Amino acid sequence: MTRVFSPGWLQHVLTLGLIGLICSTQNTVQAQSTSVADYVNPMIGASTSVGDAGIYHGLGKTFPGATTPYGMVQVSPNTITGGDNGSGYSDEHTSIEGFAFTQMSGIGWYGDLGNFLVMPTTGELKTFPGKLTDPQNGYRSLYDKASEKATAGYYSVFLQKYQVKAEMTAAPHSGMLRFAFPASQLSRIQIDLARRVGGTATQEFVRVVDEHTIEGWMRCTPDGGGWGDGAGKADYTVYFYTQFSKPLKDYGVWTADIPMGISRKRASVTSDRYQKIVADAKVLKNQSSFKGKHIGFYTAFATKDKEQVLMKTGISFTSQAGAKANLAREIKGWDFDGLHRAAVDLWNKALSKIKIEGGTKEEKTVFYTALYHTMIDPRNVTDVNGQYLGGDGKVHEAKHFTKRTIFSGWDVFRSQMPLQTIINPGLVSDLINSLITLSDQTDSGYLPRWEILNAYSGCMIGNPAVSVIADAYAKGIRSYDQQKAFKYALGTVKRFDNGPSGYTPGGLSISETLEYSYADWCMSRIASAMEHREVANLYQQKSMDYKNLFDPQKGWFRPKNEDGSWQPWPAKGRLTQNYGTIESNPYQQGWFVPQDVKGMVALMGGNQKVKAELEDMFEHTPENFMWNDYYNHANEPVHHIPFLFNRVGAPWLTQKWTRKICSGAYHDNVEGLVGNEDVGQMSAWYVLAAAGIHPICPGDPRYEITSPVFSKITFKLTAPYSTGKSFTIIAKNNSKENIYIQSAKLNGKTYDKCYLMHSDIAKGGTLELVMGSTPNKSWGVVE
Repeated sequence: MTRVFSPGWLQHVLTLGLIGLICSTQNTVQAQSTSVADYVNPMIGASTSVGDAGIYHGLGKTFPGATTPYGMVQVSPNTITGGDNGSGYSDEHTSIEGFAFTQMSGIGWYGDLGNFLVMPTTGELKTFPGKLTDPQNGYRSLYDKASEKATAGYYSVFLQKYQVKAEMTAAPHSGMLRFAFPASQLSRIQIDLARRVGGTATQEFVRVVDEHTIEGWMRCTPDGGGWGDGAGKADYTVYFYTQFSKPLKDYGVWTADIPMGISRKRASVTSDRYQKIVADAKVLKNQSSFKGKHIGFYTAFATKDKEQVLMKTGISFTSQAGAKANLAREIKGWDFDGLHRAAVDLWNKALSKIKIEGGTKEEKTVFYTALYHTMIDPRNVTDVNGQYLGGDGKVHEAKHFTKRTIFSGWDVFRSQMPLQTIINPGLVSDLINSLITLSDQTDSGYLPRWEILNAYSGCMIGNPAVSVIADAYAKGIRSYDQQKAFKYALGTVKRFDNGPSGYTPGGLSISETLEYSYADWCMSRIASAMEHREVANLYQQKSMDYKNLFDPQKGWFRPKNEDGSWQPWPAKGRLTQNYGTIESNPYQQGWFVPQDVKGMVALMGGNQKVKAELEDMFEHTPENFMWNDYYNHANEPVHHIPFLFNRVGAPWLTQKWTRKICSGAYHDNVEGLVGNEDVGQMSAWYVLAAAGIHPICPGDPRYEITSPVFSKITFKLTAPYSTGKSFTIIAKNNSKENIYIQSAKLNGKTYDKCYLMHSDIAKGGTLELVMGSTPNKSWGVVE
């Protein structure tokens, strides 16, 4: 099929031109006095604390630093290397080891990126970071928590050890740091080129280009840990091109003598033995070019009190020339404030995809910060010249789409990607093009489950890419090679499925069987839409495999062994964590039959019994919605469950519980996310639910209607994916007490259904809801 030119790619090109113009002329337009970006609080969720979460998964695991919508660069403070600290930052830590140019958002599995770690220092040069427990030893510094400021596109903090104020902002492919130093004869900017969240770069190179410029690269392989401590197969090179406002007069490199055979993975890199080797690194003054296993670069200079020294860096995952071109296009001068304003302008434009009215200041902050968090990934990895590194290790040119990465499939197919089908359909098209071309370039024959920088990491379960394609196709998002989409989706479900027995045995029996059954249904929808009838019929039948694990005697799903026998029923029964499931229990995972809710309800005993089961589940859920054995909003398998009340004739209970979740699980503070952000999923759930709609089954273009948090929500729509310009949901008389829908009108006509179709939204129009304090049990019960 002929591919359509992606509007997202054109917008990307225009955005880069805008930033270059702003920074070259240093003639920026002042941001509005009040703007949607002002509501963003990047500190929401910025904690990995296991103690506060009550579970090893930790809290939100977001990063607080500066970035732009779906940008390649994230300039952010890092407080820790190692452990399950994927963002590299946790609010309760009292010291900072540096400011990195790449970060992941809201993930566990030890994390990755955190590359190009910059630290302003004074006094004696230290070549190792030191520990949280001993921040005075090493180059890390205690910081003044009260000085910390994080907003959309900006972060600043005061480093107490060095008496330096550090500020940072970003453009899509580059970033700038501004340091205000004290009076000192030994001020310095130093860069740890080996640093990587969850491990280390395995080889690095730096070269002095001229008296203001350095360039180089950091090679990161699975041998250096990182994603999944190497099991995630992340294998990438970060190229950088860096310029300093102060000339390079007194500079050099340090190089640690890493012995042959020593492990370069997480536990080893953070060990006392390894850190001692790094602490004893050789310092080579005025070394203009160097390559090694663990190196850093520094430039030293004298400063007056509060003297500002700036550095700017372009990065690329493609080439050295790409890093240089990215910086040259985006940051032409040294106008830090202008670049900051440009970043805010980009955020205002991106966040204006949804406009809200009503609600409290906290609710607006939570909403726009959630929307902000949905706009970090899948990030752009295409250089300004359109080039990107393919899965074959070769440089390609993206002529019809923007190459994107970090597809957290198992998480984001549920809410994040459905949200983007409404507000950023071109982004969804970009992602599908990226997944298809990756399958082409790797000659794998199937789609990745969890992709990071071309790596098929295999993280989690199921076939989420098939879900994303099915959902996009059903909603008219088809600007990709459709036959290749079909081919690779089919290759995926053939490779990962329930097999001839109709179920998956073993330790993840329930989770895998149910997730594969759903993916098979998605495959049937793709095949049916593309008129592959035999394939459609086969996978429609396979989508019913979930029934093979329902034990009528227990009245619930139960894992099986390979010989077809049931696994022993534990003392806690279906509340037993990890009994045939992953990151859940059978009670939570067992509701995941989105493709056949009627069939699931019939198995479970009918509408009234299921309604009572659902009510019991929610009534046993703690009010703060932290990790628990019932409705565990802290993790993804349950995210569709509140909307099931719509399917069993009790939509007022969907309204009741989604409002409770919105108010109980989301707050304007560091602990404001009860579980991992998971690359936009946790926040996307809030955006959709607070707006009054959410899908149960991506691939089916139906959204369940629920109680909006706000009195008016307007979605800005995008041609050619939508014929309308906007879709508005109005909730009259809405308040904390008036949470129940009394009546509804769609485009002025009485509307009795508790759901909308995507076509209703895409045409544009208005859904008017009249709210009240008591349930109207006759509204929305007719299918």
